[in-house]
Amino acid sequence: MALHPRAGQPAQAEDLTNVAVLVSAYFVNEVDPRQKSQKVAFGTSGHRGSALKNSFNEAHVLAISQALCAYREEQGITGPLLLGRDTHALSEAAFMTALEVFVANGVEVHIQADNGYTPTPVISHAILRHNKGRTSGLADGVVITPSHNPPADGGFKYNPPHGGPADTDVTRTIEKYANAILSAELMGVNAISYEAAQASELCREVDWRADYIEALAEVIDIDAITKAGIRIGVDAMGGAGASYWPLIAERYNLNITVLNNVVDPSFSFMSLDKDGQIRMDCSSACAMAPLLKLQNDFDVAVGNDPDYDRHGIVTPTHGLLNPNHYLAVAIDYLAKNRSWEKDLTIGKTLVSSAMIDRVAAANNRTVREMPVGFKWFAPELAAGTMAFAGEESAGATFADRKGQVWTTDKDGIILALLAAEITAVSGKNPGEYYANLCEQHGTAYYQRVDEASSAELNAGFKGIRAYKLKLETLAGHPVSAILTKAPANDALIGGVKVVTEQGWFAARPSGTEPVYKIYCESFVSEEHLQELSQEAAELVRTWLSS
Repeated sequence: MALHPRAGQPAQAEDLTNVAVLVSAYFVNEVDPRQKSQKVAFGTSGHRGSALKNSFNEAHVLAISQALCAYREEQGITGPLLLGRDTHALSEAAFMTALEVFVANGVEVHIQADNGYTPTPVISHAILRHNKGRTSGLADGVVITPSHNPPADGGFKYNPPHGGPADTDVTRTIEKYANAILSAELMGVNAISYEAAQASELCREVDWRADYIEALAEVIDIDAITKAGIRIGVDAMGGAGASYWPLIAERYNLNITVLNNVVDPSFSFMSLDKDGQIRMDCSSACAMAPLLKLQNDFDVAVGNDPDYDRHGIVTPTHGLLNPNHYLAVAIDYLAKNRSWEKDLTIGKTLVSSAMIDRVAAANNRTVREMPVGFKWFAPELAAGTMAFAGEESAGATFADRKGQVWTTDKDGIILALLAAEITAVSGKNPGEYYANLCEQHGTAYYQRVDEASSAELNAGFKGIRAYKLKLETLAGHPVSAILTKAPANDALIGGVKVVTEQGWFAARPSGTEPVYKIYCESFVSEEHLQELSQEAAELVRTWLSS
């Protein structure tokens, strides 16, 4: 995809969402559930849409919230529901709607004190702490967020009692109930006024922020960061954790400079992403352009998306790190600097770098390769059998310093602080650390290409069967595996992956756009990567047309 001519440049007035129009559309626009685009549809990270497109409106949130109440009753979930939100404009509106429904249905709801915002990992952490040692009265949670999506979008994520993203069986049930409610013109929805919900004894304010910050020393060697005097730059991106960073600095006497920590639902402080849109993607060099200009001012600099489940790591020597590179660095460092039990595994998505496999093998750790979506890691993280889980899209979490579960959802805050710990303890910033890994394990050349497609063409991925694909070589190397299921759990990956000893590619359809994605990696050269990519594109076109 070609870069937009203004990619990386500051947003202008004409780029900004009219927040008043957007919020009015949320409450006023009528939803037509006969239109597929206006139905409730849960992807890998909940239901997302925009009020301006009639895909995230009050009706959707009323229906989803009522459906979730029914699901909780069916499953016997009787503990509090932890309700958080990020700083998107629609998150404010949807938070109000959800609270009105949950309280009306007799659900005890916990919210952040002082009407504060709540990062996704903080909800996960709080669910786990509440449920520890319990067999009944279990808590679950909802985070109102569309993650790093543009300012006009809204989103609704559900985290069941294991604390991580709900799996497909759960979201399919909630989605089915919600669409039935929409089709019945919201018949059966119980709701009270927002004022009554706030005043209800079922609505309890708690200070998750203070609890989470106080617990950070359990997972990060903060003393090492403090003693080394690491200079940390933070682009808070106006997100749900913006208020956390100054408090973290104060609590632990850290040298942190925070940028963009003012909540602005138009996100007017952002630079434009590669397609010319405002998108708070901390893994994008275009979106992170302001922080990159300051990379030499800090020993390490970090960014987080609005719900703080993603991380971006910037170093003075290597700029913005490729997310795959940082995952490999984090795994190697943690394996060498934590006294975790040797049977604790490493989780990765099947489109993440094979450098992770090489690093894990060198540290005698077993890799669990899963389909795309953090929901696949949550059960094993919750069970305490997985020490680290990460995905190539800059999301990860890991066990605390004792090897106990910290979160079962992605945690951008601890991955950011880990970068400072790595710099303090190893004497190398994460970019330098990765360069050393390449010297040990070889250099990985990685890319992702989005190919234009259609819903009909993307549906063809469902018909691809590994045993039917007769492929002996890929870019000059013998094929060692063709996969349509994940090695760790035998779950369908929604696409195909072809592996050799010196490279691989994977292809899968987008769930939200008329494109399919081809991921490629070579351990030979940039030229070999391009050869592999071209062969992969031709193979996928052939398979989809047959």
